Amino acid sequence: MTTHVISPPASDTRSASPGLWTLAWRRLRADRVAMAALAVVLAFLLLLVLSSAGLVAADWEDEVAVNYAPPTFVGADAATRALAAAQAPRATPPNAFDPLADELAELKARVAAEHPPLEKLTTLPFGADKWGHDVLKKTIKGGETSIVVGLVAAFVAVALGTLFGAVSGFYGGLVDDLFNWFYSIFTSIPSILMILTVAAVLQQKGLMTIVLILGLTGWTGPYRLMRAEYMKHKAREYVMAADAIGASSWRRMFGHILPNVSHVALVQMSILVVGFIKAEVILSFLGFGVPVGTVSWGSMLNEAQNELILGKWWQLAAAASAMALLVTAFSLFADALRDALDPKLK
Repeated sequence: MTTHVISPPASDTRSASPGLWTLAWRRLRADRVAMAALAVVLAFLLLLVLSSAGLVAADWEDEVAVNYAPPTFVGADAATRALAAAQAPRATPPNAFDPLADELAELKARVAAEHPPLEKLTTLPFGADKWGHDVLKKTIKGGETSIVVGLVAAFVAVALGTLFGAVSGFYGGLVDDLFNWFYSIFTSIPSILMILTVAAVLQQKGLMTIVLILGLTGWTGPYRLMRAEYMKHKAREYVMAADAIGASSWRRMFGHILPNVSHVALVQMSILVVGFIKAEVILSFLGFGVPVGTVSWGSMLNEAQNELILGKWWQLAAAASAMALLVTAFSLFADALRDALDPKLK
């Protein structure tokens, strides 16, 4: 009697279970608000790349209008043309007794060739500043500075917080006490005072200085969370198994535990980017931010406070609107990402 082995149908084979990041992406795709916020964030990052490459807003320092030209969407308006006519050089009859008449005429012709007539200029949706710069292009260029500062400073803060939290939570004992003492000193001082103190000590202005100020003062939040995660994971089976086969402490910390807690660091970075963009604006507004010649949203708001007295509101509206849009989108995306990566929701 022959026996027949019946193989299971193909439909019974089980596929591998999805991982943490796959489940998180599925939850994000199902959240329309999160996807809309992500689209806004990606649009700002695309503008940052294009601005850094010189493809967008490279000529933001060109004088394209008269001082404080109001916003207009169909060429230069009547008020701008009238002001341009009043400021335009008037032709003067030749003067035989003026030895510089020919040189002045040549210089005026050269200037007129380099600067087109204001009535033929393109539209200015957000007007011009006191130097005649296009405020829209200035906002894009300022966003490049503010976003870069926020991203790099958040990376520095999360890297320091992860390193300190890993060492403190994994080793414990005296090492943990030392890092907790250091953490208590930083958290006992209000954050804005700590930022201003470090800014006053460093003194030298520049983007790297701002990044160091924010990164060296913003590591406390990631440190607290990563320390708790490492204290929890170091006693789990997979870490103890790695110890049993001879894995070093640093390999267990960063080769085994870190991949399982990286979502915490990612969420912290997305949250810190928002806070550091706002902090850069505050520093630039108070005079501790970007140096002269570098534009950011903070420096634009600093200029706008004097323009409001004159009734010139468009630079304030451009910088504040761009910052509010990015910060709101980043905050919504950070909240959605935190919910998507929450292991309790799996």
